[in-house]
Amino acid sequence: MKINLTRQLLAALTLTLLLTGFSCAKKEVASQPGVNSGTAAEAAARTSERDLLAEREREEAIRAQALQDRRAREREAEQAKLAKAEKAFVNRHILFEFDSAELDETARALVREKAEWLQENPSVLVTVEGHCDVRGTTTYNLALGERRALAVKNYLENLGIPRARVGWVSFGEEQPLIREENADAHRLNRRAQFRAQNQVRNQAAYTKN
Repeated sequence: MKINLTRQLLAALTLTLLLTGFSCAKKEVASQPGVNSGTAAEAAARTSERDLLAEREREEAIRAQALQDRRAREREAEQAKLAKAEKAFVNRHILFEFDSAELDETARALVREKAEWLQENPSVLVTVEGHCDVRGTTTYNLALGERRALAVKNYLENLGIPRARVGWVSFGEEQPLIREENADAHRLNRRAQFRAQNQVRNQAAYTKN
């Protein structure tokens, strides 16, 4: 009897230990999904943060490109405006009376406008070209063209344009604006004409004294 009772107690104890170990293992196994769930949540959060950062970087790149494009358009518009103003500057000529190098009031007003433009564009250098109509000798017309070019140059200097920015040359009758021999052609050919350069170069080579 005692032996049987002992065996029964041992069997009960063994069964209890087995059940206890199974229960602990079950709890440990049951707790494992919780750990995996937490890691996945952290990974998802990191992914979301990276996506948000990437989106912000894309938006900043789009804004930077838009700003660059706008500035490029503004520069193009400004350059077009300057080119138009320069074209008007060089295409409006100072006219003279027959056999004269005197600046009348109309001519002086136009030279003043040109001086204002030069003051607004300090990097521009100009050459004043003196021209004549076909009447008179070549030698005389070269001298007359010189006096006309110098009359304009000197007036520009009196208006505050630095001497180094204004060169001059005489072409006499050699480069008529209109190749005809009538009163209108003669009037337009008796002129001082401007040539502009938008970049600074060697002043000594540029200016004719």
